[in-house]
Amino acid sequence: MKLVAGLGNPGREYEATRHNVGFRVVDALAERAGASWRLRGDRAEALVASGELLLLKPLTFMNLSGPAVKAALGFRDAGPADLLVVCDDMALPPGALRLRPSGSSGGHHGLDSLIASLGTDAFPRLRVGIGGPPPGMSGADFVLGRFRPGEEPPIPLAADAADAWARLGLEQAVAKYNSPRQRD
Repeated sequence: MKLVAGLGNPGREYEATRHNVGFRVVDALAERAGASWRLRGDRAEALVASGELLLLKPLTFMNLSGPAVKAALGFRDAGPADLLVVCDDMALPPGALRLRPSGSSGGHHGLDSLIASLGTDAFPRLRVGIGGPPPGMSGADFVLGRFRPGEEPPIPLAADAADAWARLGLEQAVAKYNSPRQRD
């Protein structure tokens, strides 16, 4: 079984923030598949009809995402290679996509939590570019803010990339969806 975990923060006040791009991508995948979200302790899960793909939203807030994802992997008898994590990335320009097989957190606290919980950084991730904060604004304020006009991330394209990872594998998804100059 494959698992796509979208990172974000629970609650209406965070729904449209830059930090919730991961939640929005898995929501788009669930909607496409007609899958329903079910609460399972510290996470929401949606099983895609084929039964081969589980969508996940940790409900523990971004910086504590790791234990919820680890629990879902354990419950499904899956490992880090079966996981794709979808998250925002301030180091990428708005709208850029970057699929990678592994790597550091790049300062992303949700990825820090996953790496600590899983004991490895060897899990695929899809980073969705949100750009960086304007001068004088903290990174925390920026990611918890809403998108300005013209900054909306390509949620449908990111969902396509996550779906390609699940169906075709990482290599083919990277070749098709990584933004130019972001290929691994």
